Amino acid sequence: MKVKEERQDLNEEEEKYQCQKDPDVTGEKSVSCSIQITEVKRPFSCSQCGNAFKQKGSLKKHMKIHSGEKPFSCFQCGNTFTCNENLKNHMLIHAGIKPFTCSQCGKSFTQRRQLKDHLLAHTSEKPFSCSQCGNTFTRKTTLKKHMLIHAGIKPFSCSQCGKSFTQKGHLMDHLVTHTSEKPFICSQCGKSFTRKGYLKTHMLGHAGIKPFSCSQCGKSFICKGILKKHMLIHPCVCPREKLVIKKTEVKRPFSCSQCGNTFTCKANLEKHMLIHAGIKSFSCSQCGKSFTHKPSLKKHMLIHTGKKSFSCSQCGNSFTQKGQLKIHLVTHTSEKPFISCAHCCTLEAVPGG
Repeated sequence: MKVKEERQDLNEEEEKYQCQKDPDVTGEKSVSCSIQITEVKRPFSCSQCGNAFKQKGSLKKHMKIHSGEKPFSCFQCGNTFTCNENLKNHMLIHAGIKPFTCSQCGKSFTQRRQLKDHLLAHTSEKPFSCSQCGNTFTRKTTLKKHMLIHAGIKPFSCSQCGKSFTQKGHLMDHLVTHTSEKPFICSQCGKSFTRKGYLKTHMLGHAGIKPFSCSQCGKSFICKGILKKHMLIHPCVCPREKLVIKKTEVKRPFSCSQCGNTFTCKANLEKHMLIHAGIKSFSCSQCGKSFTHKPSLKKHMLIHTGKKSFSCSQCGNSFTQKGQLKIHLVTHTSEKPFISCAHCCTLEAVPGG
């Protein structure tokens, strides 16, 4: 509730500022002034993406996005911008000026708009809904961008392979696939990234900041994307019909052609395929053993370090992995979840156990 009030205050302050900046000729109060602002016609429309503008000059500035023209350059870092106003806002970063602070987490921003966008992260409010697929969004501009998908409009094309995208950000992400350059390096662990945003998200891990929490199990994550993937493991409730979808009914559209295993996302399938290909890119520097995935190597390294972080509360025995502790805990109960195979003497899990 506090976040909603704070965003409302920002909106009111912005409306007041607009009225002071552009006073109404009739001398009406700020309320009627804000209504006039929202009802202004936008006769100048972009032929490429459909965005509409009040003034021809605004449309001209916007067209620079599609043409890629960025005549305004920052003398400190070389970043270029489509208009002088964007350059001025950018210069605040170098000056370290961040006058807009979030009352919830203390994070500061150079622009009021950035704070307004950030405040939505503290609430689940998504007032803008797509009429075609039902997806909801926090901002009207995000909904507009989403609608381009349904319209089939992809104004941003890759000059190298011809692939087209609905948003410029998607094109920028794609362009990285044509190069192996990773200019953004973590000062703490040396890991490199293709984009500054990825490095910022990664740094949250070192700081121990995990702002995105799962409403069902309480587990926290450094970014919203990881939380979304995590949510697939839980039963989910349909907000419209209040139907509970069982875990077994979670969609796993990506299937392995070799063993039939299914996955919730394409990236997990790609990781899995490395097992069939026999690719083991991660090697132990101490014993030479190789692994297909980095997390597997990290777990293995605990053997060499002797670190045993998981301790049994009943007998004090320690283990390198959480899974080992779980198996051990069964010995303190009368439960027998494993049966012995008559052919090879190995243990197998009892179905439903």
